[in-house]
Amino acid sequence: MSSSDSAFADASSFADDSATLRIAETFASRQGEGLLTGTPSFFIRTSGCNLRCWFCDTPYASWNPEGQRRSIESLVDEARTARVAGSDEPISHVVLTGGEPLVAAGIGDLADQLRAGGFHVTIETAGTVDVAIGCDLLSLSPKLSASTPDPAEHPGWAIKHEQRRLPVETMRRLIERAPSFQVKFVVDSPDEFEEIESVVKSLTVESSAVWIMPQGVTNDQLDAAAPWLRPWCEAHGYRYCDRMQIRWYGNRRGT
Repeated sequence: MSSSDSAFADASSFADDSATLRIAETFASRQGEGLLTGTPSFFIRTSGCNLRCWFCDTPYASWNPEGQRRSIESLVDEARTARVAGSDEPISHVVLTGGEPLVAAGIGDLADQLRAGGFHVTIETAGTVDVAIGCDLLSLSPKLSASTPDPAEHPGWAIKHEQRRLPVETMRRLIERAPSFQVKFVVDSPDEFEEIESVVKSLTVESSAVWIMPQGVTNDQLDAAAPWLRPWCEAHGYRYCDRMQIRWYGNRRGT
């Protein structure tokens, strides 16, 4: 087993202190995906994940988790003073992301304190953990079968990932509790279309709540996917979701 297979093998290995959270990074930027694209937001990225997608674009919060423990108070204080570069306007939207934020002990208290402070809170989650948490927008990203890492390279994580990636009933409960939600799928090839339709049907959500975005971390990769992915989205009533943070800033941390 590789070191990345053994690191954070289970939620219990990092959900150990509800007074503080291990944070990979915080930053002010614009939301680049989904319903709130373009909205100035303060991002809080928790460190640690119970899945291991082969294409994960934040390996420092999953495969090789980084970060220091931060108090909830310090994170709320930072959100109050955060500003998008070039603007003096206060930010009113906070995005809790990861890694997988729902495996972080204390995430519910953080969300509650942010909302009590007047922030709109989005939670970006794969939907694999049933946690009753307050938010304003649930951004649910089910992981398709093609997300599983190579069994030859990561045998332990390939098994865990496949077992954990798609608990439909858990996802339904998260959706039912959320005041608003969106469902986002990362698509690597047309071979995944049938599986997406099956998951959407299982979740019993309207097609207008589904966002489809290409797998890719460069403008060229996004551009190459658009000709075959965008028409399929339009034909099924789904929303095509370009990854605008890559268009605006490139594939780099803090954006």
